[in-house]
Amino acid sequence: MTDLRNQRRMASELLKCGVNRVWMDQDRLDEIAKAVTKEDIRILINGKAIKTRAIQGISTNRKKYAKSQKNKGRRKGHGSRKGAKYARMPKKERWIKTIRPLRSYLRKLRDEKQISPSVYRKYYMKAKGGEFRSKHHLETQLISGGKIKGGKQ
Repeated sequence: MTDLRNQRRMASELLKCGVNRVWMDQDRLDEIAKAVTKEDIRILINGKAIKTRAIQGISTNRKKYAKSQKNKGRRKGHGSRKGAKYARMPKKERWIKTIRPLRSYLRKLRDEKQISPSVYRKYYMKAKGGEFRSKHHLETQLISGGKIKGGKQ
């Protein structure tokens, strides 16, 4: 086996890549070995005897899979958590996520004349006081109290 280190070095300079990314055609090694100057190497590069190997990328497939699982609510157990409960979801953020749907639902009912303004105000203040866990909870309270005209939405 002939020593092609010099040819590999010159090819890497011409191809503007590292020596390990230089590919040499195994059938034309004797021809490559005879190349002494950079001009000879250029001719071999044009003749496709010497090429650059593609850059090895890093697959993001595992990352994409993990992200899709997290979107479904998996991989969120105690062992995966860093940070305290309220560092992960602050109390204020949780409150906002609860109160906004309640208020918009009450507003919708009032605008559609399903509840009177006095009932709206009463339940608005109850929502503000944190009486309802969710929109569904508020809905069941309104139905059981007979406050909604025409039954469930």
